[in-house]
Amino acid sequence: MTSDMKQDWNPETYAKFRGFRLRPAMDLLTQVPELPAGDVIDLGCGNGPVGPVLAQRFSGRRLIGVDNSPAMLEKAGQTGAYSDLIKADARDWYPRSPPALIFSNALCHWLPDHAALFARLAGLLTKGGVLAVQMPRQFSAPSHQALRDVASTLFPDRFDFSDYVPPVVAPLAYAKMLAPLGDVSLWETDYIQRLAAVDTGHPVRHFTQSTAMRPIAAKLDDKEMTRFLRAYDTALTDHYPPEQDGSVLFPFKRLFFTLSV
Repeated sequence: MTSDMKQDWNPETYAKFRGFRLRPAMDLLTQVPELPAGDVIDLGCGNGPVGPVLAQRFSGRRLIGVDNSPAMLEKAGQTGAYSDLIKADARDWYPRSPPALIFSNALCHWLPDHAALFARLAGLLTKGGVLAVQMPRQFSAPSHQALRDVASTLFPDRFDFSDYVPPVVAPLAYAKMLAPLGDVSLWETDYIQRLAAVDTGHPVRHFTQSTAMRPIAAKLDDKEMTRFLRAYDTALTDHYPPEQDGSVLFPFKRLFFTLSV
């Protein structure tokens, strides 16, 4: 588990919570309006969970998946949903022709300078095209705060979060940021997720270890990772106490917008 987390994304680990990760994408998709002619881009397509529903909604269009993970792209290809798959970093990816839709589910929180990023992506669209984005805004919740607290306590030589700034800001800031670019629809949702009991560790840890924990895991060896997981499990139990069947209720906040240019 540790070596996988330090290298490429692990599609199997990520897919364990496919339903929880797919629902926000579906909620975003329902708000995408009618589109002009052009391709559909699944930006940060990962292992392709959204590919089949995008292909169904926009049948007859080219559906192009873009991701920087070879392992994820290989899995995305197995869905059969994509016309093409491109290995690229979203920060400098450029389409061959202006697309009708850039759909980005749970990617942009990994990328810096959202004002410049969203202006650039909007500028790639054809006239009347849509940028549709979903980002987690969970970074101040106990699940993510505990990642930083435990890491800085156990390994202060490698982790200092004293100047930490969440990568996703408040909805109002995005509304103001995006307004000059086009017609904006923006909202935020708290998903109350019930995570099933697990054989070892805390259920929330199994959720975060495939995503939010990755930058921390990359700086720890196997022995250090074992210490970290033990302390993180304990902290999570304080904030998300298991019920009698071992499951936990895990609120998770996500921010959404569509931008029509």
